[in-house]
Amino acid sequence: MPWFAKIEKGIVDKATFDRYVPAHRHYVRDLIARGHRAKTGYWAEYGGGMLLFEANSLEEAREIVVNDPLVQNHCVQYELHEWRIVEQ
Repeated sequence: MPWFAKIEKGIVDKATFDRYVPAHRHYVRDLIARGHRAKTGYWAEYGGGMLLFEANSLEEAREIVVNDPLVQNHCVQYELHEWRIVEQ
């Protein structure tokens, strides 16, 4: 399966953002259970973060991203990219 990266920037205050973090983490655990090998985290030096995951297609990746609670609750702006690994 191809890898995808959702690169995001927070667009709400921290209290609002933090309200949806538990749902986001649950969502990521569900992606892992469904075989998407998801990993999520945030940038140490400034606001924002990234979700890495595998999906069968760009269309499936888009569906995964729009169902993320952080996106559904308008907490982040994001870019979605297919990540083509050249060396492992």
